[in-house]
Amino acid sequence: MPKILYVSNTANFSKFNRPFMHWCTDNGWQVDYCAPGDENIIDCNKHYVVPIPRSPFSRGIFSCIKQLKIILEKEQYDIIHCHTPMGGVIARLAAKKLYRQKKVKIIYTAHGFHFYKGAPLLNWLLYYPVEKYLLKLTDVLITINKEDYERSIEKFSKRCKVLFMNGVGVNLSRFSKVTKKDNSSIRKELGYSDDDFIITVVAETNKNKNQSFLIRQVPVLMEKIPHLKILFLGKETLPDAHNLVNEMGLQDVCQFLGYRKDVELFTKISNICFSASIREGLPVNIIEAMACGKVCICSTNRGHNSLIQNNFNGLIFNLDDPSEMVDEILKVYSDKTLAKQLADNSYNESKKYDVKDAVEFTARVYNELISINN
Repeated sequence: MPKILYVSNTANFSKFNRPFMHWCTDNGWQVDYCAPGDENIIDCNKHYVVPIPRSPFSRGIFSCIKQLKIILEKEQYDIIHCHTPMGGVIARLAAKKLYRQKKVKIIYTAHGFHFYKGAPLLNWLLYYPVEKYLLKLTDVLITINKEDYERSIEKFSKRCKVLFMNGVGVNLSRFSKVTKKDNSSIRKELGYSDDDFIITVVAETNKNKNQSFLIRQVPVLMEKIPHLKILFLGKETLPDAHNLVNEMGLQDVCQFLGYRKDVELFTKISNICFSASIREGLPVNIIEAMACGKVCICSTNRGHNSLIQNNFNGLIFNLDDPSEMVDEILKVYSDKTLAKQLADNSYNESKKYDVKDAVEFTARVYNELISINN
């Protein structure tokens, strides 16, 4: 029976791995997970709680490596599939001896390198050499956006196999188009009217997700959009955005709904799905919005640029010009023909990100590595 261990620096990340974990289980594999104990992981045989930090400057790094090394020597996994930057660092360093003895295969899925076009010099000085070294301890590097893939082919392909996958996969049956009648019904159920112009922002509230960029322009938008509602869905890690709404007296327009398990309902009733993120790997929330046939308005970065072709299946704006973002939102509000065009193209483009394709892709990688082991 093949054995696989998933590693990430947050247990919450396991939700992205669930389809792949289910495939493994259905095919008779032992599936274990290693992550901090901030959430129960229900889709694995064993959940090893190791406090993997998010910061490379944490004092606990060496302790985590030691803990995971003991687990790896005990369990003797066939494959380690690591995610998140620090999950990838800890897992590969802990598995170094076993890897060099050819007793384990290692996959690292890069959900967005910290060294990217326009990244601070410090990111390049710190993260690039570390990743370059760790790829000596990697069989397969999976990238999920075009910029990371192109850079990896150029810089890393001599060190390990580099593959491109269209995101981590989206359940297109859960995120799908709704009729006008169903839209109205869902809105009524959630407490919104047909007259409301709804912008949803699905993301953890933090500095990178940059919710305040939109909030500061709400008074300008309210002058043109009388029934504006902006819904923020996601864990409030930092209070800055919420505090800004309170300071500006925008509580009637901006609503913070926290972490929701029914996020697809809010996506389906949206007029616009929005993101002002500073950086992205390949944002699942935007793919989900596309699958619902929604207009996506996003800041320019490698993840958004991989998904959105400006003026074709969405609109892209620069973070150095808030008025550009306002213009794009007002364009969609006032031009129903344009909005429908963008939404239809968005829906059609979403099909390439179906979770079924992602599972088939990953299963092929797993089977190839297992056959090499045997």
